[in-house]
Amino acid sequence: MAIDSNGSSGASSGPQPSGHEALEDSGCWSADQRVAGTGLPIVLVAAAALVDIDGRVLIAKRPSGKAMAGLWEFPGGKVGPGETPEAALIRELHEELGIDTRQSCLAPIGFASHAYDDFHLLMPLYACRVWQGQITAQEGQELAWVRPARLRDYPMPPADEPLVPLLRDLL
Repeated sequence: MAIDSNGSSGASSGPQPSGHEALEDSGCWSADQRVAGTGLPIVLVAAAALVDIDGRVLIAKRPSGKAMAGLWEFPGGKVGPGETPEAALIRELHEELGIDTRQSCLAPIGFASHAYDDFHLLMPLYACRVWQGQITAQEGQELAWVRPARLRDYPMPPADEPLVPLLRDLL
């Protein structure tokens, strides 16, 4: 079937919308303007959705005294200079939770990209079902094992929120 420059096959009668008109009616097109560079520094943070044998996901509550205290997040942390996201995540899981895992046990499942007031966060999220050691809060943070369908019940930082439906659908 031949398609003309307006996306029409010529098989139907009546005017066909141009690509531009069709885009204007699309939900994603009307949601926001084009994004230009913000000039904000980019902060790379790696996070894990640790999944237990019952399909629950571990989340940690940010302690008082930290930015966004009281919000729940996926365990992880900042990627250091010269460090890969996977290496940073393995290090952070050991420091925060006292567990060890391997890069081969981390499956990238998505990422968040969110502009905060003073930085832009880029956060790859990895699923991890295999680790060694007993999970314990090494930094005094509160931990919770949550079914993916219940993650919305826990207030999260804006960057983490878009990852919840992804986890719910994948798990």
